[in-house]
Amino acid sequence: MNEYSSVSSQAEFDQARPAARNWRIWLGGVAAVAVLGGAWFAMHRKPAAADKGAQAPVVTVVIPGRTSVAGTINATGVLAAKHDMPVASVGEGGQVARVLVNAGDWVKKGQLLAIIDRSVQAEQDANQQAQVRVSEADARLAQSNLDRALKLVDRGFISKANIDQLTATRDAANARVRVSQASLGETRARIQRLSIVAPSDGLVLDRMVEPGQVVGGGTGTLFRIAEHGEMEMRARLSEGDLAHLAVGQSVQVVPAGTTQKFTGHVWQVSPVIDPATRQGLARIQLAYDPAIRPGGFASAGIQSGMVDAPVLPESALQADNKGSFVYIIAPGNKAQRRAVTIGLITDGGVTIASGLEGSEKVVMRAGAFLSAGETVQPQLAKPGQAK
Repeated sequence: MNEYSSVSSQAEFDQARPAARNWRIWLGGVAAVAVLGGAWFAMHRKPAAADKGAQAPVVTVVIPGRTSVAGTINATGVLAAKHDMPVASVGEGGQVARVLVNAGDWVKKGQLLAIIDRSVQAEQDANQQAQVRVSEADARLAQSNLDRALKLVDRGFISKANIDQLTATRDAANARVRVSQASLGETRARIQRLSIVAPSDGLVLDRMVEPGQVVGGGTGTLFRIAEHGEMEMRARLSEGDLAHLAVGQSVQVVPAGTTQKFTGHVWQVSPVIDPATRQGLARIQLAYDPAIRPGGFASAGIQSGMVDAPVLPESALQADNKGSFVYIIAPGNKAQRRAVTIGLITDGGVTIASGLEGSEKVVMRAGAFLSAGETVQPQLAKPGQAK
């Protein structure tokens, strides 16, 4: 390359540099305008329907319909003797000489349970028997005197006044006989009360006395007996549940700690409601079984008839200070609060006594995160999912 050609090339290069620089500046300006325009368009464009739908939460709904449900009232309570009879000393008391039964024994009415020492009372009995014999002897003597006097009245040896006196003596002697006999009967009754006996056939639940113990009228209970061995469950129920019960209804009772079921029946429904707990007592009679122990705990299922009502899973129900409610889907896919009254609670769900017809779309889950009027995307629950 010669010097002339070199100089010529350098001059051309120097003339091309300003033109390239201006081209690059122009391209950068165009790009900046495009970016600013795109940003403005993004800020001012109207959201598409698809974008609006994507912002609404998806909720699972269920159409409950109406179902015939066998009403079951679940209850808990304690086991006890149907008639728990306390047995105590009712006499003067004394030292216990013998105890003849233990807890768990079956006894008959009048059977001897314990004997209290009666040595003092035995001497009193002997004294009263002697008094009876003395008074009887006096009465016989008075009667003999009167009989002899009556034979002498006709002969004039005895006056009518003497007869009256002898008759009064005879009557007084007979009265003393009756008094001494009554005293003897009282003594023997007192002795009889020293024997602690069973007031009825039944099962001895507790023995709270031992030989050598001193007992009396104020000692308290010595034995507890379940009359005829009959047991019961004392179930506490709400006043609403009590309204569905009637005497004679069949009940399945399961004592705590076992899976064994015992069939009983309601024999008494409380006529009053506890104002503090708003509950009443249902007493369920049970036949004796060793697995039914008074003082234990048990659960029961009480059949209360058929109910035709919507049934919802528990997850669909909400509650606040205004009461129980659910969310249903109103037109426009708006969540709407609906107050409901809860009926029976079953293994299949909760029956709704009022507030729903059964054709509504009810939000099955996530109701706690919704608010009235909120737009949602309802999705019908699949079979088997609405539980």
